[in-house]
Amino acid sequence: MLPSSFALRPILPAICATLLALPAWADDLPPGLASARLLPGWTDEAGRRVLALELDLEPGWKTYWRSPGDSGLPPDFDWTRSANLARVHLHWPAPDAIDSGDAREMGYRDRLVLPLTAEAADPADPMRIAVDIDLGLCENICVPAHLTLDAPAPGAAPDPAILTALKAEPKRLDALPRCDVTPIADGVRVAMHPPVKGVELAAIELTGRPEIWVSGADLNDTPDGPEAVVEMVGPTAAPFDLDRSRLRLTMVTADGAVETQGCAAD
Repeated sequence: MLPSSFALRPILPAICATLLALPAWADDLPPGLASARLLPGWTDEAGRRVLALELDLEPGWKTYWRSPGDSGLPPDFDWTRSANLARVHLHWPAPDAIDSGDAREMGYRDRLVLPLTAEAADPADPMRIAVDIDLGLCENICVPAHLTLDAPAPGAAPDPAILTALKAEPKRLDALPRCDVTPIADGVRVAMHPPVKGVELAAIELTGRPEIWVSGADLNDTPDGPEAVVEMVGPTAAPFDLDRSRLRLTMVTADGAVETQGCAAD
């Protein structure tokens, strides 16, 4: 983890936003991607469209999970080119641990199938799904990439690849982990105790607060058991009040991934 005095942390979100605003490559696909498309998916019994973003990465390349860690570029989805679209829910498969120098980040190698559930504003009218995606792609260095994708018509039956990816989404646990929140010079330090054993990789997110930078999680052994620790820095680079109910802990184990929402004070 970077020390709390690291001066660049409060401006990292702005740096990432600037990088993501750069124009796309002139070629159809940016470096690192062999293919990118929206899988057509199907329409479920509730009338929702189930489809997926599919990225095939070149050997040695990776892309980031929704909360990438200290220095990764989080993906951003813009659905404004769609029509009759009320909302989209992303079903993120459990990420892999990716070592980047001294930092451990969370992301995907080889192939990513990211399922999406789309709901129509008016179920009686057809829905058009189109998305512009800004994301980071990394080999030895990380570069911003831009994709413009349109969904084909839905298929008649569920896609096995999408079903497999849905099963890899972290399962929600009802248990509340214990947590400790303490102020630091430029934000807050959050320590959470995983309620499951065998955690190999963990992430802590502050949902609904995209302006808050969150470090990658360190997994430490303590007399009270393992704990996941992050530091959070806001735009003012000062301690701030934190709503514990917004803390989401994702844990990857050998048996799959689980997550919790909220925590109980130590």
